[in-house]
Amino acid sequence: MRDFFIYIFLGLAFVSFGQKTKYTHADSIKGKITKEREWWNVLHYDLNVSFNPSDSIIKGRNKITFKALTSGRTLQIDLQAPMVLDSVLQAGKKRVWKKDGDAYFVELNVAIDKSITENIITYFHGKPHVAKIPPWDGGLIWKKDKNKNPWISIACQGMAGSVWFPCKDHMYDEPDSTRFTIENVPEGLVAVSNGRLKAANENSNGSASYVWEVKNPINNYNIIPYIGKYVHFSDTIMGEKGELKLNYWVLDYNLEKAKQQFKQTKSMLHCFEYWFGPYPFYEDEYKLVEAPHLGMEHQSAVAYGNGYVNGYMGRDLSLTGWGLKWDFIIVHESGHEWFGNNISVKDVADNWVHEGFTAYSENLYTEYLFGKKAGAEYVIGTRKSVMNDKPVIGDYEVNNDGSGDKYYKASNMLHTIRYILNNDSIWRAFLRDINKTFYHQTVSTKQVEEFMISYLKLDLQKVFDQYLRTTQIPVLQYKLKKGKLSYRWANCVEGFNMPLRINTSKGSLMLKPTTQFQDVKIKSTAFGPDENYYIEIAKIN
Repeated sequence: MRDFFIYIFLGLAFVSFGQKTKYTHADSIKGKITKEREWWNVLHYDLNVSFNPSDSIIKGRNKITFKALTSGRTLQIDLQAPMVLDSVLQAGKKRVWKKDGDAYFVELNVAIDKSITENIITYFHGKPHVAKIPPWDGGLIWKKDKNKNPWISIACQGMAGSVWFPCKDHMYDEPDSTRFTIENVPEGLVAVSNGRLKAANENSNGSASYVWEVKNPINNYNIIPYIGKYVHFSDTIMGEKGELKLNYWVLDYNLEKAKQQFKQTKSMLHCFEYWFGPYPFYEDEYKLVEAPHLGMEHQSAVAYGNGYVNGYMGRDLSLTGWGLKWDFIIVHESGHEWFGNNISVKDVADNWVHEGFTAYSENLYTEYLFGKKAGAEYVIGTRKSVMNDKPVIGDYEVNNDGSGDKYYKASNMLHTIRYILNNDSIWRAFLRDINKTFYHQTVSTKQVEEFMISYLKLDLQKVFDQYLRTTQIPVLQYKLKKGKLSYRWANCVEGFNMPLRINTSKGSLMLKPTTQFQDVKIKSTAFGPDENYYIEIAKIN
């Protein structure tokens, strides 16, 4: 959610019309599937880390298990300065590396043949980048709660997981499972992370160690520790795959507030299972964790910091009133369990798949609670936040995630497509089937576009090109004289042909405008486009 926070909450606009971004060698090393990444598939991380609040130093190790897809010998391991990679062991022996910025190219003792599974152990320490205003910038969070107890976490979606631990840090490849041991947790505090708690052991010095396990694929930036004076309560729902346990970890003095506010979780999960299919991580359960920042979609351990109020910190981002009927962070960040965590993109340039569908889930939850008209009003209201500063899709292979419009411009595109389709049964089936088809996979925009076009049986390519690859909102130009309506699309990509429903005093009519003028007779002196279509309109002489 990082860019959304920057654009909406801080109100900063990074206007770049006509400007060409200059990328560096470091951008390519971070954003490209290099040959030192391509040949191997990460299977498992076994992380063991200590967080020391007294000096802000962390240290630990990560055992990386991987499988060779082709024969290879050099692995790219990523760890961002000022963190230090101390050593890398293979079969108990130290390996050498060549360092290029934040990338370490580790030489194994021999080439690993295709289909062979191997592991290395990386040791590391240091003072990671500290987030100054999390989650708007990334890094470690060393805070204290109102009772002066240490409160520690990480928000690193933009900076990525390598800001604090060595990993294969590219979106296209996720570990299939993880084990995270948080060591030396100060007495009186609790350490929470993704997945299920497997062990909590007291140490002789009064500290404790907590072991958490995730059984499903997970993005690096979602692997997160939370250390604080937490208390726990739980609930269950009967979901589409059976009983799903709901776990809540909150600061001790917020327990009663949380028990009240988190009641929304059940209706949210029932809504999203109805629209998107089963919760994708039953094996890891569902969890909300109070965080020392606003919120983030940490898989099976969603970060919550919205102050136990509805809206976005008490504000309605749609300016319609509907956004104050539910807690934005509970709904939006949990929506990412389907779009972002279940379906993940291969390149951050395609992050609209995460954010656009999840922003659209806010509309669907509003509809679930208050009806279709309310949901439509909400998503239409969010158009006020669209800035059209640059295309929604960023530049590929350079770690560029495009415009913050990937939230509400993309969600309004999806809302428009729903009304082009005009069949909610098929629309729901599509949303469920895309989660089933790409279950626990990484995808590209091209795959999503092709799937939608095929499934919905609609000619949508020009629609995608218009809303995702330009900064232009299509304009319907028209002339209305003596019962004859002349119309065409302008301010659009070549060949733009999106159908459009219009409303007149005599009823509605479906048009099929192109970039060339067409005529139709209407028995009305006035008309207007259906507001569910994200377009503009201009009368011409």
